[in-house]
Amino acid sequence: MKLQELASALLITRIHGDKDTEITGIEADSRKIKQGDLFFCIPGLTADGHDYAPKAIALGASALVTERVLDVPVPQLVVKDARYAMAALSAYFFGYPSKELKIIGITGTNGKTTSTYILEKIIADQGYVTGLMGNIHIKIGEEYIENKATNTQESIELQRIFRKMADQGVQYCVMEVTSSGLDMGRVKGIHFRSSIFTNLTQDHLNEHKTMEAYAAAKGLLFSRLGNGFTADPDSKQYAILNVDDEASRMLNKLTAAQVITYGIENDCDVRATDIRMSAKGTEFQLKSFAGDVLIRMQLVGKFNVYNALGAVAAALAEGFKLEAIRDSLERIAFIEGRMEVVNEGQNYLVLVDYAHTPDGLEKALSTVSEFAEGKIITVFGCGGDRDRTKRPIMGKVAAHYSDFVFVTSDNPRTEDPDAILADIEPGLKEVNYPENQYILLADRKKAIQKAIEEAGPKDVILIAGKGHETYQDIMGVKHDFDDRLVAKAAIRGRTQ
Repeated sequence: MKLQELASALLITRIHGDKDTEITGIEADSRKIKQGDLFFCIPGLTADGHDYAPKAIALGASALVTERVLDVPVPQLVVKDARYAMAALSAYFFGYPSKELKIIGITGTNGKTTSTYILEKIIADQGYVTGLMGNIHIKIGEEYIENKATNTQESIELQRIFRKMADQGVQYCVMEVTSSGLDMGRVKGIHFRSSIFTNLTQDHLNEHKTMEAYAAAKGLLFSRLGNGFTADPDSKQYAILNVDDEASRMLNKLTAAQVITYGIENDCDVRATDIRMSAKGTEFQLKSFAGDVLIRMQLVGKFNVYNALGAVAAALAEGFKLEAIRDSLERIAFIEGRMEVVNEGQNYLVLVDYAHTPDGLEKALSTVSEFAEGKIITVFGCGGDRDRTKRPIMGKVAAHYSDFVFVTSDNPRTEDPDAILADIEPGLKEVNYPENQYILLADRKKAIQKAIEEAGPKDVILIAGKGHETYQDIMGVKHDFDDRLVAKAAIRGRTQ
């Protein structure tokens, strides 16, 4: 593709140099440049891509996208906003693949990963070829690729993956969409069939600063839906909103798409009633605009009822039969790292969950409190270099539901682990939680081992914060660490 042809996707540009330069690939990471690539110089918070232009050229970049003219020996496409240009030109370069797929985006503070996996399972069970872009891995048909990104990928990578999905016959793609990805414009240019909102609770305030700004970032996904009405059922777009979350009112105003509501507490289009929970699963009556049915899920917890309801609403919008949706829900045994049972034959229950926000921890622990017959022992921490204000709040949540608490490291990153624990402790003290019922122990492995040593028959241990993660980030180095494997070893060690 010629540089001039690619530039035609944007109205206002200037080309300095040879307009007929051949472009064979596009890239925004100078380390990945190959001969013939177009390199996007993206200004960032900590680094400016313009500074990496010489390196990209040395590796073979044939041209650059810049926001200012650089003194370099290759052609430059000068634009007003390099990040916007990257989204627009990526879509053009890969042939607008999102229009060949039905993409359903899921956003919210908690529940994105679980909702994504539930919905993908329902769609796949209908016989469709599916793609999935989740926090754990990327799925393209039957191929699984480890996802090393904890955030929504850059627009180039998204469009590259969508192109691969379309070429391999994928019909539906279900993807997590983060507030950061929305705020940074990474999903601009993606044609979403539907968008699901799970909830909005405190998180990422280190990035967004206020809950209002955080909500506004989530709202971007819905404000881009449905501005053109159509009689074509395959072109209709749907905004699927959790009516029990106050932020849904704002999202409802932002979107022109048809709105489908779901929830438990308030009247809505897809609702769960008569919820009954146990350690073995959750049962509820589903009442919807397509009919009513009894659901018996193996997944535990009220929050998983919400996750299921959002997925059900999206599936009903696609015209799937209610009974088939029910059958898919009932076959799902667990979601990796989400209230996942660690079972080595012990007479107490060990659960590993990704809960890393105050709301996520409260939902996990409130679920445990519904069925726990013995003590509740909680192991949790807070990530370093992230929102510090949530730390004492999570301490209070743990104190409210737990009989014993081990406050430990999560991913401390560049912070002192003991300083993070010191930020959490005031939350326990504020509610006068007895000092002999909690321990501050930065070594996560020892904390998990001690929690298991403390457990008696019918007790429940919740190990929260990392879920499916298989590493611990300490001072920029990722060390092998899997809560599930550590717990299994501790259980086996105790029984020997």
